[in-house]
Amino acid sequence: MKNKKIILGLAALLVVASLTTGCGQKAELKNGSEVAVKIDGAKITADEYYNEIKDKNVSALIDMIDHELFDKKYGNTDEEKTTIKDQIETLKKQYGNDEKTYKAVLQQYFGVQTEDELEEILKLEYRRTEAVYDYIESHIKDKEIEKYYEKEVYGEVKASHILITPSVSENATSDEKETAEEEAEKLAKKIIKKLQNGEKFEDLAKEYSSDKSNSEKGGDLGYFDLSEMVKEFSDAVKNLEIDEYTTKPVKSQFGYHIIIKTGEKEKPKLKEVKKDIIETLRNQKLDEDEALYYQTLIDIREEKNITWKDDKIKKQYNKLMEQLLESAKTEEQ
Repeated sequence: MKNKKIILGLAALLVVASLTTGCGQKAELKNGSEVAVKIDGAKITADEYYNEIKDKNVSALIDMIDHELFDKKYGNTDEEKTTIKDQIETLKKQYGNDEKTYKAVLQQYFGVQTEDELEEILKLEYRRTEAVYDYIESHIKDKEIEKYYEKEVYGEVKASHILITPSVSENATSDEKETAEEEAEKLAKKIIKKLQNGEKFEDLAKEYSSDKSNSEKGGDLGYFDLSEMVKEFSDAVKNLEIDEYTTKPVKSQFGYHIIIKTGEKEKPKLKEVKKDIIETLRNQKLDEDEALYYQTLIDIREEKNITWKDDKIKKQYNKLMEQLLESAKTEEQ
């Protein structure tokens, strides 16, 4: 997934406790009474520092855990470097390459002062996402793959279309746009009647189609993969027989289409498209359930048998995870 999710507001703060296996109710420091800071004779011990940050910054501990889990397997790849570079360039462009505004955004939304710190956040999110992908894909069942293959995989299709685009200016009123839509649909229906009366598709495309890139060729689009077209167009084409045309105008963002299927190749073997199917199913699952990303990370951590040495930190972790899941579900609604 090239569009990596970013958890905002995770600060890269120092945590002086490390996770170890074993039993116990409170994490132990090597020397809890060791002085962390001295101020004019007063002192702050490592224990005091630890107790303060564990209440307020469990997210930093989660970052440390995930670095341990994901850095070795997913880190420092060429794809990671390219993805992060693209993300940063996109972010800069959003603010017109204004350096002052850009730095303010880094501080306000990402909690960092420099681009290097931002890169570290993006690296971790990239690696988390790769781990989520692998986990979800590994749990996709063969039956799901086979079902998708049978119902959704087609060979390349050849088709022609006549496109009727509503004629309206950019400054048109809502009423004018609505009128233009009605007129375009009416014309599309009129063309379908002409087809039903025996007129040739090619001739009508030359006369009426707004798509000048192929109208002179009778609307011929050649062979194409259904995924290359907008959904409304693809859904209409795959339900047609060879030399059958749509008897109702097909509305898309481009206008109204009249489509005729003129050819179809044999669909590829399952083994040839299995990887693509798995990626598609994974993306569908993530799109359908906004909380799945966070739930998957929770599941991965649980499978690694993490032992919490401090009950209070465990409660803070569970609370944060519940908040992330609830927030994702709210956004979905």
